[in-house]
Amino acid sequence: MFIINLTYKTDLEKVDQHLTAHVEFLNEQYELGNFIASGPKVPRTGGIILSNVDSRSELEKIIEKDPFKINGLAGYELIEFIPSKTSDELKFLLE
Repeated sequence: MFIINLTYKTDLEKVDQHLTAHVEFLNEQYELGNFIASGPKVPRTGGIILSNVDSRSELEKIIEKDPFKINGLAGYELIEFIPSKTSDELKFLLE
């Protein structure tokens, strides 16, 4: 599992110009089963995505399709971890 930590590299006005396309990218990845949660940071300096993709290289290929990446609007930090404990609602992450 990965935490994807996005940090904006430009002002929010530019980010907002590509937000609709970014949300479409997210929706596609949810449909494919690659993402399980996402949302903006507070304060809004970027966002967080949780991904259950198996490999870093596969995830890097997916991120290349993000309009924020394509347009140089955000930097991406990939943090891999292995869930070892969850709430009852998230037990599927341990499988």
